[in-house]
Amino acid sequence: MIAIEHLTKTIGGQTIVDDVSMGVEAGTLTVIVGTSGAGKSTLLRMINRLIAPTSGRVLINGQDTMAIPEDTLRHRIGYVIQGNGLFPHRTVSGNIATVPHLLGWDAKRIDKRVNDLLVLFQLDPAEFARKYPHELSGGQQQRVGVARALAAEPTLLLMDEPFGALDPVIRSKAQEDLLSIQRRFGTTIVLVTHDMEEAFRLGDRIAVMDDARLLQYGTPAELLISPAEGFVERLVGTTERPFRLLSLTRVADALEPGAASGEPIEMDANLRDALSHLMWCGQHMLPVRDATGAIRGRVSVDGILAHARKPI
Repeated sequence: MIAIEHLTKTIGGQTIVDDVSMGVEAGTLTVIVGTSGAGKSTLLRMINRLIAPTSGRVLINGQDTMAIPEDTLRHRIGYVIQGNGLFPHRTVSGNIATVPHLLGWDAKRIDKRVNDLLVLFQLDPAEFARKYPHELSGGQQQRVGVARALAAEPTLLLMDEPFGALDPVIRSKAQEDLLSIQRRFGTTIVLVTHDMEEAFRLGDRIAVMDDARLLQYGTPAELLISPAEGFVERLVGTTERPFRLLSLTRVADALEPGAASGEPIEMDANLRDALSHLMWCGQHMLPVRDATGAIRGRVSVDGILAHARKPI
């Protein structure tokens, strides 16, 4: 889907992005993480040419983005920034319809798309379509921002610190919404954050940047089990690594045969949450049920802890 080849950006003699190469597979969610000034937002903006590279290139589906007219390129790519960037003078409906209007969609098609997206993001069209951004909560504004980015049915969505301004409860719900949308549409997403917890929760793959360079690029499990020495190792956290590893694993993967008493745990829960629940209940093991409610086995503290051990 995306091939980034030796991408470099220099401004006033300072290198902001230094010879970065990486690939993003279609239908995946890639997170670029790092401290402020690491170059991650500049790298993201070079994908849709909001910033022109000094050298190197970006290919989308094999096509060099420099060969695509800027307006055409940006209309194909959804883009979400922190604070949403909603037009304050336009209604929710008008904001979502922005790119479809620019692309010349007919009114009936636009109305249907806006209505479908409002329903999808649990914003009742009758209540929200005619509201203005200042009349919405932070979480509602965020959902409208993502809906606007998806309005023209892009296959690629770029997100720059999209949840940074949200409080923890709303942020968690926004992350859940994003994962649900990504699974539903199969959209390829590249998201920038400085929050490692967010990176591990959302990313199929994580790119770690520091001082303009790409230090490591791999799955969350790869970063936890074999982090690059130095900055990456410190970033993933020595004491947090077992718990982060548990959060990547489902209860279904630690399922044991046999019975247990107590309130069942869902099979699709992660092992970190399951361990927390077992400890809170004072139980050594609990039954596990599937989506139909059928008991499929049990999960135990010992079985969960085995998944948190460092591989030999």
